[in-house]
Amino acid sequence: MFANFGHFLSVLSQGLVPTVELTVGGIILATVISFGIGLASLSGSRTVRVIVRIYVEGWRGTSEVVQLFWIYFSLPLLLGLRLIPLSAGIIVLGLNHGAYGAEIVRGAVQSVPRAQFEGAVALNLTPAQRMFRVILPQALVEMLPPFNTLFIQLLKATAIVSLITVPEITYQGKQILEPVYSGQMPLILGMVLVMYLILAIIITTLMRLAERGAAARVGRAPVGRANALGRGAPGAA
Repeated sequence: MFANFGHFLSVLSQGLVPTVELTVGGIILATVISFGIGLASLSGSRTVRVIVRIYVEGWRGTSEVVQLFWIYFSLPLLLGLRLIPLSAGIIVLGLNHGAYGAEIVRGAVQSVPRAQFEGAVALNLTPAQRMFRVILPQALVEMLPPFNTLFIQLLKATAIVSLITVPEITYQGKQILEPVYSGQMPLILGMVLVMYLILAIIITTLMRLAERGAAARVGRAPVGRANALGRGAPGAA
């Protein structure tokens, strides 16, 4: 069963670069959208809030596969704009997960105690200064754990881009299975699973470091550690 392990590893490894490109590109786009849309959802303008809600519910409430096909196959027919498969994948991953991330940002900002807003107003800070110097640094500590989960979900969603022939890990696994190695499916798919797991662990490690840095900046324990301390504190339920 393991006689072809080296060959399988070589072929699957060719999918690592496209998978990482999809993941990193999707994360960057999703992060930008998350903050832009998430902060816009707190706007005092009802029109802006309605537009934001349409975007969020539209991307969260429709199939990611259909979104991918629409961007890749339908957009060229409507606009004459042909995207390469990798770019189409990054756009769909970013737009889809950015809709979920926007809710994370909105919730984290709203979780900052009202006293922090009032204190920033008392210091005569401008709205931009209040948001970027007082509110967001504290909200970021709350955002990072759910963003970690979101980014891992995005990593796993890169597999759908195999449907438009991007040669990422899942696509490479299918290429091995189809010709002559279908009898070794457990080994091949097991190797694919392990590769995704390793990438997920890397994302989690980086996000844990970011959590510690964000918490240290505002003089707090990371969310996970704070919860653990709360559970172990005297009188804790």
